[in-house]
Amino acid sequence: MAQHGKKYTDATRRYDRDQLFTPAEALELAKRLAPSKFDETVELAVRLGVDPRKADQIVRGTVALPAGTGKDVRVAVFAAGDAAAEARAAGADHVGSDELAAAVEGGMLDFDVAIATPDLMPMVGKLGRVLGPRGLMPNPKTGTVTTEVGKAVEDFKGGKVEYRTDRYGNIHVPLGKVSFEVSKLQDNFRAVIDELNRAKPASAKGRFLRKIAVASTMGPGVKVDPARLKVDDPE
Repeated sequence: MAQHGKKYTDATRRYDRDQLFTPAEALELAKRLAPSKFDETVELAVRLGVDPRKADQIVRGTVALPAGTGKDVRVAVFAAGDAAAEARAAGADHVGSDELAAAVEGGMLDFDVAIATPDLMPMVGKLGRVLGPRGLMPNPKTGTVTTEVGKAVEDFKGGKVEYRTDRYGNIHVPLGKVSFEVSKLQDNFRAVIDELNRAKPASAKGRFLRKIAVASTMGPGVKVDPARLKVDDPE
C-alpha cells in the first residue's frame, strides 16, 4: 500500500473525503489542498461504465483544452521532405525519419507526443516495444498519424491532449495547473466531460460516467457528483 507524506495526510483531514462536490467546488478544493511548493498539475479521473476487455468499448481520442495545459509540450515528428519542414516550422522539438527512429531505439524519449506521417508508419511500427508502453505510439484515432503534421504540432502544443481507458475502465486527463483560475480549470473540465460523452461506445450499457474525481499531482482526490455536472455555472 502506498505511503503518503505528512502534507498529504494533513490535506486529507481538511475536507470530507466521502462528500460529493460540484465541479467548481471540487476544483477549488483540489487547488487549496495541493501540498507542494511547485505548480502541481490538476488531473481529472473518470471511471467509465465500459468493459475495456472488449475492443468496441475501449474509449480513446483527443480533446482540445480551451485554457491549455500550462505545460510546455514536447513533440517529436517522424516525417521527411516537405512534411518535415512543415513540422519544424510549426515548432516540433524533434523531426526526422531514419535518424529519429534510431535515436528513439537508442533510448531518446525526450518528448510527450509522437506524430508520424502515414508513409513512415511501417518504420515507426518497429518502435512499438519502446513507444507502446509509454503511450507514445502514433495512432490515427488520436490524430497523431496524419499528413497535416504542422496543424497536429500546433494543436498538441496549444492544449490538445490524448485520453484512453486503462484496463480498469478509468480515464486520466490533465486539466491544467494549480496556478490556473478555477474558471479556466472548469472550462477544461467541461471540454473533457463533453468529449467523453461524445465518445461513449454504442455498446456501453447503464450509467456511463460512474465516478469522477479531481486531484493535484501530490494532493488527495476530491469526488465530483456526476448528477451535478450541468448546473455548475461559475459566479
